[in-house]
Amino acid sequence: MEANKQRSQNWFGREGKDGFIYRAWMKNQGVPPHQFQGKPVIGICNTWSELTPCNAHFRELAVAVKNGIYEAGGYPVEFPVMSLGETLMKPTAMLYRNLVSMDVEESIRANPMDGVVLLCGCDKTTPALVMGASSVNLPTIVVSGGPMLTGKHKGRDIGTSDIWRFSEQHRAGKMTQEEMLMAEAGMCRSSGHCAVMGTASTMASMVESLGLSLPENAAIPAADARRKVLAHLSGMRIVEMVKENRKLSDILTKEAFENAIMANAAIGGSTNFVIHLLAIAGRIGVKLSMEDFERVAAKIPLLVNLQPSGKYFMEDLYYAGGIPAVLKELKGVLNNDCLTVNGKTVQENYEQRECYNREVIATIDKPFNQISGVIVLKGNLCEHGAVIKPSAATPALLQHEGRAVVFENIEDYKHRIDDPALDVDENSVLVLKNVGPKGYPGMPEVGNMGIPTKLLEKGVTDMVRISDGRMSGTGFGTVVLHVSPEAAVGGTLGIVESGDVIVLDVANRKLELKVSDEEIQQRKAKWKSTVNIVERGYVHLYQQHVQQAHLGADFDFLNGCSGGDVVRDSH
Repeated sequence: MEANKQRSQNWFGREGKDGFIYRAWMKNQGVPPHQFQGKPVIGICNTWSELTPCNAHFRELAVAVKNGIYEAGGYPVEFPVMSLGETLMKPTAMLYRNLVSMDVEESIRANPMDGVVLLCGCDKTTPALVMGASSVNLPTIVVSGGPMLTGKHKGRDIGTSDIWRFSEQHRAGKMTQEEMLMAEAGMCRSSGHCAVMGTASTMASMVESLGLSLPENAAIPAADARRKVLAHLSGMRIVEMVKENRKLSDILTKEAFENAIMANAAIGGSTNFVIHLLAIAGRIGVKLSMEDFERVAAKIPLLVNLQPSGKYFMEDLYYAGGIPAVLKELKGVLNNDCLTVNGKTVQENYEQRECYNREVIATIDKPFNQISGVIVLKGNLCEHGAVIKPSAATPALLQHEGRAVVFENIEDYKHRIDDPALDVDENSVLVLKNVGPKGYPGMPEVGNMGIPTKLLEKGVTDMVRISDGRMSGTGFGTVVLHVSPEAAVGGTLGIVESGDVIVLDVANRKLELKVSDEEIQQRKAKWKSTVNIVERGYVHLYQQHVQQAHLGADFDFLNGCSGGDVVRDSH
């Protein structure tokens, strides 16, 4: 792309009053005149925040990106957007994913940028930034923050997935509060996001397998100096991408989305992957459905032995060869000719890579687990689909029939789950309603409900659990999620009653309520929503416009790519 074709020159290349204003006010930061003479202007979209601990090292990471941009002859401009901290935000960070995507989209479109570097790490920051950037469709590269170092407790490795185990042990009286504090002190030993294959690591792996980042982006630990090297190289590369006019739409093809689905199955990625990938596809204009996840990943086994589906951690994955080594194992099924941000194909990026530890990355012929990925269920309980992660489930429960124990909302669950009088046994199916996109609102990670205390005391460690909410990517268990339509909009889940029999048949992709069609229709005719509709602000906008889980829970008015032209040039 020639200098006079650069988008930023619509600002900095002007003569007269307008150009004077644009350049003069930038110069109060000590910018010399030659920076405005046709250099590619690269925006660095930074989700740094001390309220987002996973991203708290991003100011330092941004410096490395800037150094790369300067070296390649570009002009970096760092800008903040709203940051989503998974561990602190209430009621749920997912409520604000779409808001951040709008912040990113409008910030990019309204400002003089020729290309963008997305700095993201914590769970929702990655999909939010990619969604927003996709709607503008400039040359874009992603730099993830990297996983934290593996936690340590009593001589063994621990990670975020252990929190759920520690919690159940504590509730059952098998772990003291003092022991919990000891584990807490050793859990998060460095900067970075969760050290397991939770949602943050899944999202970093997603952008790498989509081709939106340089190879090895997903797994380099945040504390490793090579993370800064990758950031520097990414800064250099985005300048070249601008010159080549290589946009997001050149990378995000249907075939690239299929590659990401296959990679997610192989790594045992989070169920949240489904909802975020659907939203990204909707923004860039690629047709992707729940059925594609089943079709594309059906024969992909689990190759990566990481928590919560296995034993090891993201740090181990990096030392074993990272995502490039995983993709090399999938070479027989991948769309190998897909272009990536470094200008090379998927195959060119992995063909010289190798695996250094078969305990962590298994071969396609001898996988870690034949069961993998995210399975899409259909049935009268989830007409538009639901998902389950079989590699994190108890095999014996993947074919199960049990009596429903229904909780009408999260408050009802919290009030009754530990009641000794709760009518529940180990064969029951726990059902949680009204925690979907509209119902909560925001679709929180409460789907992996805790086991009733009376059953924990008997040694029960897993049960079938069903909801219209989500589950933390660090969670595990036989948990059915994202039931669509959700209870709050009149889905069948909303009329389930305690005592109803529910059949889960993962092998046949079925989730059924054993109630006649006539009875279901009669109940639906009497059903009334109990959801509180907020009357003001962003939450009101969210409840009015959020789509269901099978459509990615994006806003209905944000589908499609609207491009990089400013809405109106007032100067």
